[in-house]
Amino acid sequence: MRLAVDVMGGDHGPGVVVTGALTALEASDAIRELILVGKESEIAAAASGIASRPRVRLLHATEVVEMEDAPMDVLRRKKDSSMGRAVDLVARGEADAVLSCGNTGALLAAATVKLRRLPGIDRAGIATVIPTPENEFVLLDAGANVEAKPIHLAHYALMGSIFSAEVLGYSKPRVGLLSNGTEESKGNELTQEAYRLCKQLDIHFIGNIEGHDLFAGRVDVVVCDGFVGNITLKTSESLAKGMFRLLKRELTATPLRRLGAWLSRGAFQSIKRRMDPDMYGSAPLLGLNGVVFKSHAGASEKAIRNGIRLATEAFRHHINDLIVTRAADASQRLAAVSTSSVAAT
Repeated sequence: MRLAVDVMGGDHGPGVVVTGALTALEASDAIRELILVGKESEIAAAASGIASRPRVRLLHATEVVEMEDAPMDVLRRKKDSSMGRAVDLVARGEADAVLSCGNTGALLAAATVKLRRLPGIDRAGIATVIPTPENEFVLLDAGANVEAKPIHLAHYALMGSIFSAEVLGYSKPRVGLLSNGTEESKGNELTQEAYRLCKQLDIHFIGNIEGHDLFAGRVDVVVCDGFVGNITLKTSESLAKGMFRLLKRELTATPLRRLGAWLSRGAFQSIKRRMDPDMYGSAPLLGLNGVVFKSHAGASEKAIRNGIRLATEAFRHHINDLIVTRAADASQRLAAVSTSSVAAT
């Protein structure tokens, strides 16, 4: 696989991204070429002798897409941005996948315009992997599109099921539609119609799920629009951080508690490792005609390394080919149901 990495978009500068990417390269023979895109002088400063390293290529870009930039700036105003140049490599067939820590809206806009959507898919979505005590679930859409139609949610269900099965290894992922009740009649017009569509797909659809189902090991793919998904994601992250702060404060409040915490340190370290979001490090933008991954702006070296690992797995399992095939089947199924409904009336 040839991987293009936008090294300029992270909060911590190119050094963290470059180091994480080089570590991933050393750990994987599957990466045939690592293309680091950004200001060449800053990339060179991040790792000595990087330009002469095997399987590494530098691509100079003079501009950086900032977090405050409008999404379309990457296309209209900053035409020599590291993000835009990295996506261009995939569009021209010079790279097989791209990863960026930069502006999410800009990455989505650039990838949608330059790569286009996959046949049969109306909207791309961000699929974020969230660990729980029992399993990992894919949250889709985690913020790409705040407004969605029922068919978009059906496509998210299909793509999330494929990603969960191929990359995370779940043989029959349980797909749930996030709503305010488990009954089929619950939810708004969007979720009620999406429920009807999802029932027709060749997936393990378990119906509506509620917020308290997310971390109870009852679902492997959670489907919602980007508005609800982004709130769910950030609330979950904030709650996890808050709980760890609370535990630390209470367990160090007295000498006796500190002793108990010391004796239990192995268990706490296991919990921390299990719930560490850096274990996945990036989220795919599913539905695009190219492998596109987004890492958090504040991603660590570990997150970058694991994010690249996830992108490598997605490419190796031919995720996009599977989505196109299954989307065509879904279109036939939904069209048949629609024709039957018309005939019945």
